[in-house]
Amino acid sequence: MTIATTRFALIPTLTILMLAGCTSAAEEASAPTAAPQDVFFEALSTHCGKAYAGELVSDDAADADFVGAEMVMYVSECSEDRIAVPFHVRIGEGDGPGNIAEWDRSRTWLITRTETGLRLKHDHRHDDGTSDAVTMYGGDTAPGDGGAGIARAQEFRVDEESIALFEREGLDVSVTNVWRVEIDTAGTENGQFAYQLKRSTEAGAPEDRNFRVEFDLTREVEAPPAAWGWE
Repeated sequence: MTIATTRFALIPTLTILMLAGCTSAAEEASAPTAAPQDVFFEALSTHCGKAYAGELVSDDAADADFVGAEMVMYVSECSEDRIAVPFHVRIGEGDGPGNIAEWDRSRTWLITRTETGLRLKHDHRHDDGTSDAVTMYGGDTAPGDGGAGIARAQEFRVDEESIALFEREGLDVSVTNVWRVEIDTAGTENGQFAYQLKRSTEAGAPEDRNFRVEFDLTREVEAPPAAWGWE
């Protein structure tokens, strides 16, 4: 076979390789992008079985008991559709007779997949495991374009069920609540988890409210005991 013949023989092979490369690139370009809420849920899942220390970073007077308190969030249970995150707070100074610092293990944040996005609920229990009168309140992410939040943060606006609960329990100030949860994937430099509750006079609340706690995802701590009622 001459050199010229060899060159012509290579042309079909090179063409196939080039077309294969173009097809692969086209397939990658047309591959569906993961929805922000799915990315958010998966990022939280990467912390399953891990606990982290945190602190109050807002300054509302209503949260005076939380100032300087020890806090731990623990991603205790994960499934394809639900993640449970108990929130433990150590209330009290504990530095002398009568000043006993005790852990409040009454709160568990539940983030669940729905047909339209994600749902946040608050499972609130007493130390004997029974449910508090105000429990399983929360809200859903907004469906549709522009309502899916971003991969790192999701907002949950109070739902009708929770509004009815708040009104029944005399907590009318809470009927415009908006909760925000932020999460970085495990291993992210300076990674953080944040939980925030906000309401504003602009949205119809009698006064502004801001409660925010942040947790350092680069500093894992020992897992706490089970939340009350989850033993």
